[in-house]
Amino acid sequence: MFRRKNHLPPEATYREVWKKGDAATKASFFLMGISQLKNRQWVKGTAYLVSEVVFLLWLMFSGTSDLKMLSNLGAVKTKQVVFDQAQGVYITKLPDNSVLILLFGIMALILMVAMVGLYIANLRSVRKLYVLQREHEHVPTNGEELASLLDTRLHITLLMLPILGIIAFTVLPTIYMISMAFTNYDAHHSIGFSWSGLQAFRNVLSGDLAGTFFPVLGWTLVWAVCATVTTFFFGVLLALLIESKGIKHKAFWRTIFVIVYAVPQFVSLLMMAQFLDLQGPLNNILLGWHLIEHPINFIGASASPLVARVTVIVVNMWIGIPVSMLVSTAIIQNLPEDQIEAARIDGANAFQIFRAITFPQILFVMSPALIQQFIGNLNNFNVIYLLTGGLPMNNNYNGAGSTDLLVTWLYNLTFGQTQRYNASAVLGILIFIISATVSLIAYRRTNAFKEG
Repeated sequence: MFRRKNHLPPEATYREVWKKGDAATKASFFLMGISQLKNRQWVKGTAYLVSEVVFLLWLMFSGTSDLKMLSNLGAVKTKQVVFDQAQGVYITKLPDNSVLILLFGIMALILMVAMVGLYIANLRSVRKLYVLQREHEHVPTNGEELASLLDTRLHITLLMLPILGIIAFTVLPTIYMISMAFTNYDAHHSIGFSWSGLQAFRNVLSGDLAGTFFPVLGWTLVWAVCATVTTFFFGVLLALLIESKGIKHKAFWRTIFVIVYAVPQFVSLLMMAQFLDLQGPLNNILLGWHLIEHPINFIGASASPLVARVTVIVVNMWIGIPVSMLVSTAIIQNLPEDQIEAARIDGANAFQIFRAITFPQILFVMSPALIQQFIGNLNNFNVIYLLTGGLPMNNNYNGAGSTDLLVTWLYNLTFGQTQRYNASAVLGILIFIISATVSLIAYRRTNAFKEG
């Protein structure tokens, strides 16, 4: 009765559609769009049919070859000099370009999956038409189908372009990067490379790169925690200070600190790098005030690893505190005054109010943002690359410096002298696993998630 009341005809199985459907319905199981064309849904039927024809032509002339070559990424792996008997000369035969073979192979797989999805959509449309005809219901005309794209199915129309963009610029590169981790693609196999299974993972986790991976991973986690905690804590303190009753010209002080955030980050970092240089303004000021006898190497090649790491954390505070201050200010301005007044009447001092009322509520609201900041700091490429460039170098590391994070080490392995692209892909996968695991565990433990 529920279906009849809402004019929804009962569903049918695909077995019933095949057995009891007319010739056009059965033909649609092989040639998409036939049933739609028979019911004068010209645009939908033509789109289905043309898509299948184009897909079959592509599969015949290119797709099969792309899928076949994906199994070995090309037969010729090295440059060969062979004798051409027809011309009577020696010719150089270049190796197969495994980069393009892998790319086109992955694109072929994505097209195959997309075609399967389109075929399922076609079958659902055929089943719907069959049910409408069986129940003697109105079959939408071509005009009604087009009009529904701007009405009941507007979400499909609006999402189509973003979905295609996500597939082209996110899904495809991600699958390509993951696939690269299972090859021997490096400087020695820059054109023709092969599948190597888990060898690249073994190199990173237990091979020649393990001595670099685990120390850099440890520093990356320490950096992410320190960078997140310091910017959050001092941002909250700064917001509380500005919002104090005795502070005048609050808008002016907020503007001063917001200017730091308004300036592009790379400009601030490059200026800080000059400011902290061995012959930069900071060392000249300290020498002029006779506070030091020799210039301090904060971020140079001969700097102390501990000094360089502390320096990048402090500089990150300079560019990160204003963000936490702005968010904390909005929260503080909306705190319930009755709770604070009640606490004061009960004899609580400012610190007790902060510890029991203000800080917990700020933390409750900002917990998801803090998790986001932590993941962002795990992948904070700009601060390290623009400020220290990974310096000082560490002789015990392979292609990384003492301040390099996993993401900057990945960059060095890709564009440095070693060019170990497969190891870079492994690092990208490991960074994603670490980020996803930490964010999922941390978010599920927040009060915002539990109360949601």
